[in-house]
Amino acid sequence: MILGSINPAVLLAALMVAATPILLAAIGELVVEKAGVLNLGVEGMMIIGAVTGFIVAVNSGSPLLGFLGAALGGMALSLVFALLTQALVTNQVASGLALTLFGLGLSALIGQQYVGITPPRTPKLDLGVLSDIPFLGRAVFTHDIVVYLTIALVAAVWWFLKYSRAGMILRAVGENHDAAHALGYHVKRVRVFAIMFGGACAGLGGAYLSLIRVPQWTEGMTVGAGWIALALVVFASWRPWRAMAGAYLFGGVVVLQLNLQAAGVRIPVEYLSMSPYLITIAVLVIISSGKARGSLNAPGSLNRPFHASS
Repeated sequence: MILGSINPAVLLAALMVAATPILLAAIGELVVEKAGVLNLGVEGMMIIGAVTGFIVAVNSGSPLLGFLGAALGGMALSLVFALLTQALVTNQVASGLALTLFGLGLSALIGQQYVGITPPRTPKLDLGVLSDIPFLGRAVFTHDIVVYLTIALVAAVWWFLKYSRAGMILRAVGENHDAAHALGYHVKRVRVFAIMFGGACAGLGGAYLSLIRVPQWTEGMTVGAGWIALALVVFASWRPWRAMAGAYLFGGVVVLQLNLQAAGVRIPVEYLSMSPYLITIAVLVIISSGKARGSLNAPGSLNRPFHASS
């Protein structure tokens, strides 16, 4: 075992890359849940974003268009969920699970011809002298633009939810949809827009996996990232900066585990592989418990359907 071979700067840089797709999906789901909707289809939207972004990038030669296509792909799938839960008022948990299964199946079908193809390279930002700073230069200032835009997105969502009028309306809808409706706010419209935003973010997270982190298309390549993002929202108590910290923590666990294996420490990979599913079970238990929901500061109307006549 040679722990000295692990470079802390490289470890931190890899951590930020590993956390980015999870953070993108988590921040989108956080907005959705702040509006009072529980969407368990994050995994499905991520995998659709991964395959649509990959296909668009390969055929256009532009990673930028690939990310745009991924956002639209994730958003399109989220609109299916919005139709089911907001227009047809179906069960949100069942609809989200169905969305994940549908996304996994559809992505496998449309991505068959793209296995083994290399997408166009996404360049890293040239930050000049910042990249020459000892330790921090290598760890923090040598990434692609998506890493930094994701951090900016977290800050924007935090500001939106806390200070903007639209954010306050969204939180009001999530806390008490009947009271918000009585005040004249269009509950379902607010929720549909939140769902679309969550779908776009999940799609971008999936595209980051297929275009940057693992630049190739592989069936089922999200391997539980959507479930982890879903769990992070709950354990972050629906706070953007805590979600970011949680994403970086999980990214650190993944990267550290790989580095420890390379250094000779034997940690069965199965333990990490099963963690998303264990976390998801814990999340479902937590959000179904009234006492736990209150202690975690969960939105009051989370996973509760809205009927305009009520």
